Amino acid sequence: MTAFGTWLLTTPIWLIAAAIYGGMILSALAGWKLRAKSADDVSPRAKSEEGYVVSSVMGLLALLVGFTFALAIDRYDTRRKLVLEEANAIGTTYLRTQLLEEPHRTRISNLLLSYTENRVDLARSADNETRRNDLKASNLMVEQLWAATVAAFPTIQTRPLSSAYIGSVNEVIDLDSARQQSRRSHVPVEVFMMLVLYQLIAAGVLGYVLAGRRGRTTASLLLILFGGALILVIDIDRPTSGGITEDQRPMEQLLETMKAQPPGTFDVPMVPPVSEDLPPQ
Repeated sequence: MTAFGTWLLTTPIWLIAAAIYGGMILSALAGWKLRAKSADDVSPRAKSEEGYVVSSVMGLLALLVGFTFALAIDRYDTRRKLVLEEANAIGTTYLRTQLLEEPHRTRISNLLLSYTENRVDLARSADNETRRNDLKASNLMVEQLWAATVAAFPTIQTRPLSSAYIGSVNEVIDLDSARQQSRRSHVPVEVFMMLVLYQLIAAGVLGYVLAGRRGRTTASLLLILFGGALILVIDIDRPTSGGITEDQRPMEQLLETMKAQPPGTFDVPMVPPVSEDLPPQ
């Protein structure tokens, strides 16, 4: 089971598609050969029974694909929402950090900037080794962020800001754990294994029942459609690889904003307004 799950997550999607379609073709050919060797019963009753079998098999396959698709979409939607929530949490913490005294303001601001860059890189990591290194760096920066917050706390503990600021930092740390868990949450491997096995069986049934040129054309179209649906589900279930990945635009926009507003940007002296009631000098 573990090896099959790793294969689904790490193998290029085109190679998975080739394996699934290749298996279905072989299964359909086996069914066709079995039908050719058996004695054909062409009675209307036999044809009607075969029609019921095909309808039942394809109906159950459609139900399994739809169920698995709903599971994958739910996990994808959770990951997408967490990207926006984390971007908002980091942005709020960055703005509140500008209220701290130096050197804590610059230290924590730079940490948040580096942390955001790492989060974007982590979502784009193409191979497992790079992903593991980015994840280690992310965990280290979380520890450094909390250490810097502890060091800055004595300077704000008597101010009303302290409670809100600590809450912001805690939210950033909590969302880090939530996003890591969301990427580890996949459709159960047993569901995919059952779906692939059933799809191979359905291909064999179609090859056995649907004879003739029109039957083979119909079987081919059904296999292409259901195979494509399965490949789409597998793609959606992969967080950082494949054609359907997490949208990182909230994090990218936040990164651009943070770079455009380095520490000290908001230290603009207030110019007192000129009153029109003052007499001329």
